[in-house]
Amino acid sequence: MTAPLHFRTATLADRDAIIALVTSAYRGDASRAGWTTEADLLDGPRVAPEVLEHDLVRPRSRVVLAEREGALVACAHVCDDAGAGYFGMFAVDPTRQGGGLGDAVLRECERVAREDWQLSAMRMTVIDVRDELIAWYERRGYRRTGIKKPFPYGDARFGHPKRADLRFEVLEKALVPAAPSSPPNGEQRR
Repeated sequence: MTAPLHFRTATLADRDAIIALVTSAYRGDASRAGWTTEADLLDGPRVAPEVLEHDLVRPRSRVVLAEREGALVACAHVCDDAGAGYFGMFAVDPTRQGGGLGDAVLRECERVAREDWQLSAMRMTVIDVRDELIAWYERRGYRRTGIKKPFPYGDARFGHPKRADLRFEVLEKALVPAAPSSPPNGEQRR
């Protein structure tokens, strides 16, 4: 039996562990152990320490950590962005991808936006050439809005692009009130 998954809100003390997890899931050779790698698209940092620090302390912003047996296995950032939830900085340990951790973290972030902040929609931006990732979100109720945003070429906080055709697409999902229930799969919140 798999140990239960525990959620908690990150603090500034978690900064370096979050950066290490996010980097391992998206950049460099370590990321190739999972399916979310961006190693063929981008080099360099995936999250800037100063941006993460800001997200950790600003109002209506939460970095959700998922831990199993005391080990950090996944994280994501959720915040109130002009009256809608915004989901980002989503990372699952690449050696643990494909086992439902991502689903659990996404559901927890949707719960935060819907129940804690009473927001009716969740949005995110995804690099539009990430077809497999976009399809994963679509299977979870997100839809492509057709809204495209330019990739911030030249801004080192977003990494160093290996392609000249990168841009973001906005995905969105309506957050309908959930029926009262206990968390699935033995998940617990702290």
